[in-house]
Amino acid sequence: MSFLIGLFVSLSAQQVPQLGKASVDEVVKAMTLEEKARALVGTGMAGFGGGPVNPVVGVTQSIVPGAAGTSYPIERLGIPAIVVADGPAGLRINPKRDGDTQTYYCTGFPTATVMASTWNTELVENVGKAMGNEVLEYGVDILLGPAMNIHRNPLCGRNFEYYSEDPLLSGKISAAMVRGVQSNGVGTSVKHFAANNQETNRMANDARMTPRALREIYLKGFEIVAKEAAPWTYMSSYNYINGVYASESRDLLTTILRNEWGFKGIVMTDWFGGKNPAAQMHAGNDLLMPGQDQQVNVIIDAVKNGTLSEEDMNVNVKRFLNIILQTPRFKGYKYSNKPDLKAHASITRQSAAEGMVLLKNDGGALPFSANIKTIAVFGITSYDFIAGGTGSGDVNKAYTVSLVEGLNNAGFTLSSDLKSAYDAHIAAENERNKPDPNNPFAMFMPKVRPAEFLPDAALLQNQTKVADAAIITIGRTSGEFMDRNIEGDFELPAMEQKLVDDVSKSFHAAGKKVVVILNTGGVIETASWKSHPDAILLAGQAGQEGGNSVADALSGKVNPSGKLPHTYPVKYSDAASSANFPTDYKPANIMSALMPGQEKDKKDFVRNVDYTFYEEDIYVGYRYFDTFGKTVSYPFGYGLSYTAFEYSNAKISEKNGVFTVTIDIKNTGKVAGKEVVQLYAAAPANNLLPKPAKELKAFVKTRELKPGEKQTVSMTVKTEDLASYNESVSAWVTDAGDYKFMVGASSADVKATLNAKVAKKSEVKTNDVMKPQEPVNVLKK
Repeated sequence: MSFLIGLFVSLSAQQVPQLGKASVDEVVKAMTLEEKARALVGTGMAGFGGGPVNPVVGVTQSIVPGAAGTSYPIERLGIPAIVVADGPAGLRINPKRDGDTQTYYCTGFPTATVMASTWNTELVENVGKAMGNEVLEYGVDILLGPAMNIHRNPLCGRNFEYYSEDPLLSGKISAAMVRGVQSNGVGTSVKHFAANNQETNRMANDARMTPRALREIYLKGFEIVAKEAAPWTYMSSYNYINGVYASESRDLLTTILRNEWGFKGIVMTDWFGGKNPAAQMHAGNDLLMPGQDQQVNVIIDAVKNGTLSEEDMNVNVKRFLNIILQTPRFKGYKYSNKPDLKAHASITRQSAAEGMVLLKNDGGALPFSANIKTIAVFGITSYDFIAGGTGSGDVNKAYTVSLVEGLNNAGFTLSSDLKSAYDAHIAAENERNKPDPNNPFAMFMPKVRPAEFLPDAALLQNQTKVADAAIITIGRTSGEFMDRNIEGDFELPAMEQKLVDDVSKSFHAAGKKVVVILNTGGVIETASWKSHPDAILLAGQAGQEGGNSVADALSGKVNPSGKLPHTYPVKYSDAASSANFPTDYKPANIMSALMPGQEKDKKDFVRNVDYTFYEEDIYVGYRYFDTFGKTVSYPFGYGLSYTAFEYSNAKISEKNGVFTVTIDIKNTGKVAGKEVVQLYAAAPANNLLPKPAKELKAFVKTRELKPGEKQTVSMTVKTEDLASYNESVSAWVTDAGDYKFMVGASSADVKATLNAKVAKKSEVKTNDVMKPQEPVNVLKK
């Protein structure tokens, strides 16, 4: 009898459709309502109240400890749990595991802003391939990145995770990263979709803007990625956009993303994002992360009471199951837990060096000549180098090469008494700033960095005698949950100003050079002090090999070829968004930044905290500075080289609505180097809409050119790429008329201007959606 019962159970199980053997439609049809709801909600996050069923919370830890989350497995139907993990600068998992002597370190790659500074899509794709290999070999299915929100304001705490102030550069670099990562057969989650441009009250801030600004600036990069790289997933952002949560906006997630752009993957929430699970499902947000019990119950109840149709829910489930079918875990990939970290360290070292931007180099101070042997190294950050930002954008890496280590590795000698003074000061400061081990949110909080050290007059004077040159490193860190400050962060505090001033005066009096290294994740003020040093090198947050990468540039082993992906204003108030960004708000506690905000009466709303008007409209970054004639400290696209380049023989042609621009680039200097060639366009004078003075439309980076070598580069622009969004007709409109195509070494350094004629006006209709609930007073020329 027991045999017959067992046989009956076995035969019954065989009749249940299995994912991968039966069609997705058959599997969905066999799922119960509860199984569908659970499939669309993650299994929870340790320390945050559990997941759909509390025992499942351990799934993430037991598969890949330290991963950000997992989906819910339904074994009855052959549906496995899949694993998702941070983040944009490399895979974030726990390096240590209970009862295991092996370490599971990942490579800390350069931050996104450094990658954008390379302007080299081939290089970024190769970095993505290395990053994706670690995702694959550590058993993760989807990497939560890249992040690509616009650098709307210099103070955004997560700008280091994002690429640029320009949507074209952001989109092209991000698409390259997605292609690289996904070439390993793992997925990406492009984030944060969309307009997540401040950390202050990020869970509840309402970004209020015109449809034109939304389409041209804040969505355009995401559109480029959707069409050129086919990411597996998008991550919906925390914030509202024009009164609707991004994760609950069907206009954003279905009408625009899927219907207009043709995106075929899934959308997942940012962790704990949004409030109404049923509205999120209807919007097209397929996976709620990290997952909570109550979300499952709300979805089930909504289907039962008719506020969420089961047909909508089935669409969500089908999309998610189609993604699962692509994953390494579903395919049974036997991951090794042993990626080639040594090879990846070499990749990060080389890519970071190419992303460094030489801002100043008076008198050929760099690279250091052969007679520079002993260096006096100033600045806390020289000894405690910043590899990347904090929060989910951080990586648990095996090491970070400091600048002093990099200089030693390159054969330079450091002033020992100066190093001893800094080492003692840093040790005392780290002891004083030791984090509370009992604080459950310590992992999210920025590390309290040592206060700056100012050598006394005697020690400083001695350095001018024993050292051949001086280096000063200025460091900045930032991360999730809070934005940066103006005083002491964007602006140099008094002690740093004095350090730059005193060291420059002392070494110059001795006839010796001073170099400033910027180990920063975002823009800082430079205009007040940049005249003091002889050279300034923007290293950014260059990943775990940062010190070696900087030393490669200082020594001349690498010729810096990075260009700025954002503008450096003279002062903070010069930024067009400065009046519409929070500069003095601090959350009451970390929980208010981690979890959705409490509902409150609109009369209690605080401007730039509960809502932010994007009054600068389309005039973000160089679009504002160039159009309104504002002086800047360093323009968008700017960067020097150890060599010089000649631009000549610029030509333009048109065929079937595609303009092709060619130009010859010749290395006229004495060392090999690469040049970034940028193509901007200016609209006809008779256009109906106000337009920026110029907009980036294409770019290309040369190969490494030897002295005297020439390369002809080519860039293409489609007629529709010249369109602006006209809200009155809900369409992308390309005006007829005479356009100016400008080839430049930066937005401010135009080398050649060409005429391009568009004979006929054209329109590409869109849906009339996502309008602000009240008018936005936009900036006008």
